[in-house]
Amino acid sequence: MKLRYKISGALLAVFIMALAWLGWFVSHDNDCVPAGQPGEDEASMAAIRHGCFGGPEVLELARVTKPVAASNEILVRVEAAAVNPLDWHYLRGTPYIMRLMGAGIGTPADMRLGADFAGVVEAVGEQVETFRVGDRVFGGSSGAFAEYVAVGADSAVVKVPPGLSFEEAAATPVAGLTALQALRKAGELQPGQKVLVNGASGGVGTFAVQIAKAMGAEVHGVCSTRNVERVYALGADRVFDYKQENYIDSGERYDLIIDNVGNHSLLANRKVMQETGTLVIVGGQGGDWLGPLIRPLSAMILSPFVDQDFAVFLARLRQDDLAVLAEMMASGQVRPVIDRRFSLADTADAIRYSETGRARGKIIITVN
Repeated sequence: MKLRYKISGALLAVFIMALAWLGWFVSHDNDCVPAGQPGEDEASMAAIRHGCFGGPEVLELARVTKPVAASNEILVRVEAAAVNPLDWHYLRGTPYIMRLMGAGIGTPADMRLGADFAGVVEAVGEQVETFRVGDRVFGGSSGAFAEYVAVGADSAVVKVPPGLSFEEAAATPVAGLTALQALRKAGELQPGQKVLVNGASGGVGTFAVQIAKAMGAEVHGVCSTRNVERVYALGADRVFDYKQENYIDSGERYDLIIDNVGNHSLLANRKVMQETGTLVIVGGQGGDWLGPLIRPLSAMILSPFVDQDFAVFLARLRQDDLAVLAEMMASGQVRPVIDRRFSLADTADAIRYSETGRARGKIIITVN
C-alpha cells in the first residue's frame, strides 16, 4: 500500500512538473528579432511589424518587401486600416492558448498586424476579372498595417460604396462582419424580435445596433453614461446606462442577446432571455491562458441542460457577407462610427488606446 502511494505521489509530482514546464515553455517570450530591412526603393514599403511578443512598445515601423499580386490576386495601395482587439491579442500572444494554435511559441509566427483595410487597386493578376486598376476597395487581409496588401480577388474584398470614405470602409470588415453574422447566422434574428446589444458603443456594438434595426428588430443597448445619446442616435429603442441601471434587473425579456462584454454570468443572462432565447457570445474577459474562451467553454457545458441557446460564435471574413454590408451602407441603413485616427507611425498609440476598452466605435490608422 505504501509503495502504491509513493508511486502515485511520484507520478503526480511528474505531472505537476510537466505542467509547469509546459506553462513556462508556452508563456516564455524570446528576444525581439529584426522586423525589416534598411533602405527605401520601389520594391519596398513601410509596414508595422513585431519581432517578439509584448506590448505596443515592441512595434516597429519597418521597411519590408512590397508584395506582388499573384495571378488570382489584387495589389491594394492601403489608404486606411482599422484596429481590432485581435491585433493586440496577437501582439502580446495572449491568451497563451493562441500560441499553441499557431500564433508562435516564444516568437511570433507572423510578424504582421492588422486585418481591416481600404484603398485603391494598383495591380491585378492575369486571372482577375472582377476588379480593375483604380477601383476603390475594402476588405480583410493579414498585414493590413502597411502601405500595400495583396489579397485574393475572391476573398473578403469588395468595392467601396459611393459616398463612403476610405476610413469608414476600413472600419467595417471585422467589426461589421462580426455583428452581421452574430445577428443573422448565430442569432437567427427575425423581424419584430427584441434584441439586446451589451457593449453597444464599441466597434462591434455600433454595427450591431444599426444592423439589427435594419432587420426590423426592437433594439436595446447597454453602454456607459457618455455614450447613451450616441447609441440612441444609432437607432436604439432603449438604452441602459450600466452605471445607473442593470439590464439584468430590468424585467425585460429578449429573443436575442449579443454580448460583447461578458460582465454578467450566463445564468444571470437567463433571467432576461425568452424561454427559447439565444445568447451570442462575441467578447468577454478572462485570464492569460484561456482569455475570452472561458465563456464559450462554459456555454458548451450549460447548453444541453437548458432550453435557451448559448451560441459559441467565431466570425469569418466572407466576401458575400461583406457585400451585404456594402449594400446596407450604400442605402444609408448602416454608417460606421469612428472614434479616433492615428498615423501608421503612431500605431503603437492606437493599440494602447484600443486596449483601454473605451473606444467609441472604431480606431483608424491612416496610411497613405
